[in-house]
Amino acid sequence: MNPTRADQIGPLDMFKIGIGPSSSHTVGPMVAALEFRKFALSKLADSKSTANLTLKVELFGSLSATGRGHATDGAVCAGLIGLHPKSAEPAEIWSAMPDLEKNPSVELGNSTAHFKPSEDIIWEGWLLDDGPLPHPNTIRFRLWQATEIIAEEIILSVGGGFVEPIDPNTGLRRVPQAGDAQKLVPYPFDSAAEFVEQCNKNSIAPWQLVIANEAAKGMNEAELRKNLSDILRTFDQCIAAGLSTDGILPGGLNVRRRAKALWEQMKAGKTPGWGGSDLRPSVFAMAVNEENAAGGRVVTAPTNGSSGLIPAVWRTLQETNNLSEEMLQNGLMVASVVGALVKTHASISGAEVGCQGEVGTSCAMAAAGATAMLGGTPSQIENAAEIGIEHHLGMTCDPIMGLVQVPCIERNAMGAVKALNATSLSLASDGQHLVSLDRALEVMKQTGLDMNQKYKETATGGLALG
Repeated sequence: MNPTRADQIGPLDMFKIGIGPSSSHTVGPMVAALEFRKFALSKLADSKSTANLTLKVELFGSLSATGRGHATDGAVCAGLIGLHPKSAEPAEIWSAMPDLEKNPSVELGNSTAHFKPSEDIIWEGWLLDDGPLPHPNTIRFRLWQATEIIAEEIILSVGGGFVEPIDPNTGLRRVPQAGDAQKLVPYPFDSAAEFVEQCNKNSIAPWQLVIANEAAKGMNEAELRKNLSDILRTFDQCIAAGLSTDGILPGGLNVRRRAKALWEQMKAGKTPGWGGSDLRPSVFAMAVNEENAAGGRVVTAPTNGSSGLIPAVWRTLQETNNLSEEMLQNGLMVASVVGALVKTHASISGAEVGCQGEVGTSCAMAAAGATAMLGGTPSQIENAAEIGIEHHLGMTCDPIMGLVQVPCIERNAMGAVKALNATSLSLASDGQHLVSLDRALEVMKQTGLDMNQKYKETATGGLALG
């Protein structure tokens, strides 16, 4: 589904600071709108006349089916006025659409285009010009001058905040092909087996392999660690916000935030459960995902729908094992390798393969990173990731009302526990296992292709009908 090699996808590709509630339906469309804005500005710079301009945005497929619940329209508005999900404040982002409703105009350099969200965002179906969609999350942007289209782009939101434009000449996704414009790295890999082999053959720690490859691509270790420190800080801020906020989540389901109350019960020693129960991973995950559902600041890990799982595992292990920040950064590097392998050989998009691609991927990433941080071998790391994927195979994406709330929030809680259990199982073994991670990813991709479309982020099947 993505011909880019896994060794070309780095930690800062897999972990991106952004905005809730969805990486594919919020962050991706916002980035896509920002990209189209730049494209439109370049077209207008060459135009002799810039009068009578109108912007139109068409949302197709899953974006149309669940976009209202995912705040896709608000995100598109924010991108069109020039806001970026990482740098803009949440309040600024979410004020863009109501502001445009009151004053329906977008400034494009020295020009102004009419754009009223309620009229100019068009919720389409599953066909693009009577043909199949190139991806379930397809967006078409058009800038009209009177009755003539002067700028047009079709952009795909492919999960995790990644976007890919369509080549206007071929109609195909414009992504790097294997061997084209690829950066030469000292430790090439495009499979889990190759990654383990590189670590073992060169007697190099898994995170050192990532550091060396990123340096070859232009980012030195100091810069990489600084950026990963920002990621970890955002994790902590998001957990803290979730543990201190209660009330009802937006969207109309009237889902009550639970993380704060559970956290207070835990601190008071009143949480029920079996003798060895520790609710910290679940509560931390829920805290993050409640913040995500409220449209707050989160990190794609690798998606927003799965954004609570890795922060929860990292926070739990930091508290129980006194891990240093450098080791937590190392864990993110190793986790990113697994995310890159999934993105390359399967998908991290719920609209493509169901929730196995989101919570399943995050569980595998968390298990791999945790195993590395706790001293596991490369084979044990690969084993842990495979366990995380294997036991999410076939998981559907069926959010009620298209909101990233039910079942998404609890799925992160359960996934965090699974990741820690996968870590324990792999560390207790010698790393040898029957099913490889590479094989599990083949099955994950095929399962996603076989899955009925109504179970892939359309809110037309499963729990969404409840």
